Amino acid sequence: MPGNENIGAEEFAEVKHLFDNGACLFRHGYDQSRNGIYKVSQFEKNFSAHMGVEYSLAVSSGTAALRVALAALDIGNGDEVITQSFTFVATSEAIIEAGATPVFTNISSNLNMCPLDLANKITPNTKAIIVVHMLGVPCSMTEIMHLANQKGIPVIEDTAWGCGGKYDANHLGTIGRMGTYSFDHAKLMTTGEGGMIVFQHKEDYEKAAAWHDHGHENNPHLPRWKDSRSSSGFNYRMSELQGAVGLAQLKKLNSFVKRQRENALSIIDELRTVNNLKIRSEPAKAFSTFDAVVFQTRSPNEAEHCRQALINKGLSTKILPEAITWHFAGLWEHMPQISKDNVTSLEKSKFLLQSCVSIPVLFTQQSDYAKLVKETVEKIVAANDG
Repeated sequence: MPGNENIGAEEFAEVKHLFDNGACLFRHGYDQSRNGIYKVSQFEKNFSAHMGVEYSLAVSSGTAALRVALAALDIGNGDEVITQSFTFVATSEAIIEAGATPVFTNISSNLNMCPLDLANKITPNTKAIIVVHMLGVPCSMTEIMHLANQKGIPVIEDTAWGCGGKYDANHLGTIGRMGTYSFDHAKLMTTGEGGMIVFQHKEDYEKAAAWHDHGHENNPHLPRWKDSRSSSGFNYRMSELQGAVGLAQLKKLNSFVKRQRENALSIIDELRTVNNLKIRSEPAKAFSTFDAVVFQTRSPNEAEHCRQALINKGLSTKILPEAITWHFAGLWEHMPQISKDNVTSLEKSKFLLQSCVSIPVLFTQQSDYAKLVKETVEKIVAANDG
């Protein structure tokens, strides 16, 4: 997660430029005092150019991006939205906040949505599918998009962990009808908080842009206080400060991805030599960003022992197995909107995730980091063999 490891002179220069030219921190209006500086608008344009899309909308968080995307599809009461059981609570929260019912699929060996279980979970009430490129590994998009297109169901890509990744040479987030991104402090590219949505259709973009700004259509022929509107909405705007930081971070994204992949693959190469471990699989057409390297042990007990050994060695793990309660839908008892029958169907995924260990990938990791991880894990697995 190099974004927060590489905030420095470039980001400061963008923020200073903002303050030196009117210091308007609101993304709209105040044209007379801002000297033509519109950081969020420029960030959107640059992001569109980077991702090869026409429409991008910056928002206040990755969670907000999901909520606004659902609003653009008119998702609401009585609708079902299918997503995968291994994700962050935010994916489900956005669905519930829209008034819809979340439905969860089991996961495949790549720890993302299982296309076969997706087919089982579709009903006449299914109005959208949210795939999650969890921890930077792409979903099986060929199979998922084929099924979704057959059924006429729009796909939203939750690309919170996958910004800069690709599938079949397409940027993650640009394959479905919409793609959402998170720029929080733990992501590959960060603005502290913040998010982005990219769109295939102008109509979706226009609806989302208005909805995220209290319904403002930002009619260029009207002052903001007399602006036109055709729907209500909410406030999920990005600030100019976030936009300024985003402009600098976006310029570094390719180098971030390159370095993170190099570091991740060095860990994978070491772990492949350990007996009785399974490295997380990737789809054949994947270009992963590897927010973390995940491997499967033989049992939840062995996974816990691996984690404790890594901690004792001064290393760390990420999400699995320690934070599974925030990242597995089968354990979200605090959300009454999730049906018990759906939870019961997820037991296979639960065992798989509890048997996994996730190793964070750092931009500035020490040169012997991969070897230390391998040696520590290898001792635990060998001890269990005895």
